[in-house]
Amino acid sequence: MYQDLSYMRIPLPEDVLKLKSFGDFEGALKMIDHFLSKDIPQALRKRLEIEKEIIRVVSNDEYPYTYEEALEIMTAHLKDFKEEELQYLKEISAADWIYIDGTVHFQRLFYDNLITTRPDLAARVMVEDADGAQADELNRKLLNDNIKYMKEHGGRSARIRIRATIKAKKEFEEVGRKVRVHLPVPKICQQVSNIKILSSSPEITYIAPEDAPQRTVYFETELQPDQEFMVEYAYDYHVDYVELDPAKAADEQPDFCLEEQAPHIVFTPYLRELRDELAGDETNPIILARRFYDFVTTKVMYSYMREYFTLECIPEYCAVNQKGDCGVQALLFITLCRMSGIPARWQSGLYATEYYTGCHDWSQFYAAPYGWVYADLSFGGRGWRSGNIERWNYYFGNLDIFRMPANSEIQTEFMPEKKWLRGDPIDNQRGEFEYEDHGLLYSQLEVSQKLISMEEI
Repeated sequence: MYQDLSYMRIPLPEDVLKLKSFGDFEGALKMIDHFLSKDIPQALRKRLEIEKEIIRVVSNDEYPYTYEEALEIMTAHLKDFKEEELQYLKEISAADWIYIDGTVHFQRLFYDNLITTRPDLAARVMVEDADGAQADELNRKLLNDNIKYMKEHGGRSARIRIRATIKAKKEFEEVGRKVRVHLPVPKICQQVSNIKILSSSPEITYIAPEDAPQRTVYFETELQPDQEFMVEYAYDYHVDYVELDPAKAADEQPDFCLEEQAPHIVFTPYLRELRDELAGDETNPIILARRFYDFVTTKVMYSYMREYFTLECIPEYCAVNQKGDCGVQALLFITLCRMSGIPARWQSGLYATEYYTGCHDWSQFYAAPYGWVYADLSFGGRGWRSGNIERWNYYFGNLDIFRMPANSEIQTEFMPEKKWLRGDPIDNQRGEFEYEDHGLLYSQLEVSQKLISMEEI
């Protein structure tokens, strides 16, 4: 069931918004069904059908903690934490919350987000995660060492091997039923070649073409007890080091990858105002891209996000709230670039090291005569916030080698198509799992990715 998400641009009826804002999800769904029972324009019908799925995601354990439960978590983990501090964090939009039936509920990752993005709170954690702190430090060293290597050698290559799995949690396991499962795998792109699918469990039913915009392997079988779906793959990865010089920017720039893609890459009135404020009279594409990069990396606070599907316009959300994770920041940068005649596009998949492997998004922009170069907004912003100006500058134009790109676009259908709406209709990093009559949300799944090996070549 492919959902055309462009209909998210259509406004919701006022009474639906009232109920949703108050957190009366049952009432909102009833109101939506009332509208759907009438003879209404097709555009509004499609928007309301999408909203039913959004409410399903938001109301399904995305905001599990009451105010009292959130306060208990904070006081149990942070030294001398007071209730007025939680109230303050809520008031300054540092802790994500919504109303559910008129009472405040906090997002499932609110605590992790606070101690990750606010050093003052992280310093008050009473039980230190020694292994986690060591892994963070080793990851920082990897990135700094990569920058040094790239500058000294002009590029870097590696043969990378990764294992990914997905399974239904026990309470959502329906043994004996037909299941359709997708797992992301590397795609051919500027930095990736020589892709090999090494093993799988069970046998793969279909492998998408290597240039698929969102590439997966596909399984179709009858579900066995405690069944895990696995794919292991290897690929060659290479990136060159570039130092972008505005003086060398060509007078003529190409006209591809400049279009809007509703509902997210949209040139809204507010984003036009922001673009004009940042750009001024400047026309040099490298200088313009750097201004957009600097705005996102210095003004937007990194923040864990709820599911992207629940956001009506991701770059506008980022620009208005001045917070967002890697993909939210990347989409704001891409949109600002496209509005300025600078080709820009999406890449996403995994960040993979021996210390940590997980989902990550970044962007590319085109600047003749250099061609396609990279911008990793969240990695650059982390460098700026920690005072590592070299790392901040590096991620404007460059990437590290610790990547698995599975996607070159957002909002594209799999091959073969899913029957039901995807758990993530925007991106493709964790995999998808569905039965004949419904799909599973990520809260109903167990997903893992692990780096098996990385060898310099």
